[in-house]
Formats: sequence, structure tokens, C-alpha cells
Amino acid sequence: QVQLVESGGGLVQAGGSLRLSCAASGRTFSRAYMGWFRPAPGKEREFVASIMWNADNTMYGDFVRGRFTISTDNAKNTVYLQMNTLTPEDTAVYYCAAGWAVSKSPNLYGNWGQGTQVTVSL
Repeated sequence: QVQLVESGGGLVQAGGSLRLSCAASGRTFSRAYMGWFRPAPGKEREFVASIMWNADNTMYGDFVRGRFTISTDNAKNTVYLQMNTLTPEDTAVYYCAAGWAVSKSPNLYGNWGQGTQVTVSL
């Protein structure tokens, strides 16, 4: 009952930045935790970042190393992922998801968007 639509992906050179957006609709109150994931070798989804709609508590995957920032605009029901200092290794389809608990596992997220492509060139 939660619909998620990602946008903001594109082509950027190494060292550049992108801002991904995830617009949510439906019963967002039942999915208080929002996350960003991407495919990774040997994994269905690699954890990127998470946040609560009504709190500033955030978590990040180990690979982020301070380069990304997750945030929300509750008035717009939108979650953002500011991605800085991008590298070719960041090339992937990025998915936003809504979950019922803070977790780095995709199993704790029950609603998923269709993804947005991020391509980082050398």
C-alpha cells in the first residue's frame, strides 16, 4: 500500500554528484523506515542508507564513507539521497524501499520502487 517512485539518476563523471529522489504515496505511516539499496556482487541488495520519516537518525553502508547523505522532506513525502564524490564503483540501479524497522537487510523492507540508474564514468 506504499508506492515509491525514484528519480534523479543519470550519467556523471567520477568525483561528481547526483541527488536521488524517492516520492512516496499511500500508507507511509505503516513503513516508518526508508532505505536506499543497490545491487552488489554476491548480494541481492546492498544497503546504502536509511532514515525515519519523522526523525533524523540515519544509517549508512560501510562503502559510503561519508560521501552520501540521506534526508526527508515530509511535506513532500520524499526521501533524498545526496551522492557526492561518486566513483565508477557506484554505478548501479538504486532502489528506495519502505520498511518496518531499522535494518541493513532488504528483508526488513516490504515496499520497493522501480529503481533509478546511476552511471559514473571515469
